[in-house]
Amino acid sequence: MELRSVEELMDLLYACRGSWADPGPGKGRVDLHQHALQTAALLRRRRPADKELQVAGLVHAIGPLLRPGDATAHPVSAADAVRGLLGERVGRLVREHHRSAGPVDDDLLCLRQADEEGHSAGFDAGVLEDWRTVLELLAARNSRLGAVD
Repeated sequence: MELRSVEELMDLLYACRGSWADPGPGKGRVDLHQHALQTAALLRRRRPADKELQVAGLVHAIGPLLRPGDATAHPVSAADAVRGLLGERVGRLVREHHRSAGPVDDDLLCLRQADEEGHSAGFDAGVLEDWRTVLELLAARNSRLGAVD
C-alpha cells in the first residue's frame, strides 16, 4: 500500500490508537499511536531542525496496521507506504530503524534511541494534529522534488 495524501497518512496514524505492539522481552506492550507521538516528540527535542527525522519517528510504527501478524515485514511495509509521499530519506529511516547488520549512521542511531525510549516514555507528547503542518510541508517538498526528476 502506498499512501497518496497526508489525509490518508493521518487516518492511518489515527487508526494506530488502540492498536498494541509487543516491543520485545522485558518490555510492556505499547499503544502504537502514543508510541508514535512520543518517539516523534523525543526526536523534535533532540533534533529540532530535522523534520524528516522527526516524521520518520512519527510514522515508523504503522507497519503492524499494514501487515498484521508479520512482524518481520513491518519496517518494509511502513517504508513502502510513506516513501512516495514523504521522500526517500524518511522511507530509508523507517525501513532500517530495526536493522541489526550493516553500518548505522547518526540519524538511525538517534531514531533507534528515541524508538526505545518511546516505549516507556511517560510524558504528554501532544496530539497528532500538531504534526499535520509538518507532514504537509514534507509531502509538498517531496512532490516538487519528484516533479523535477
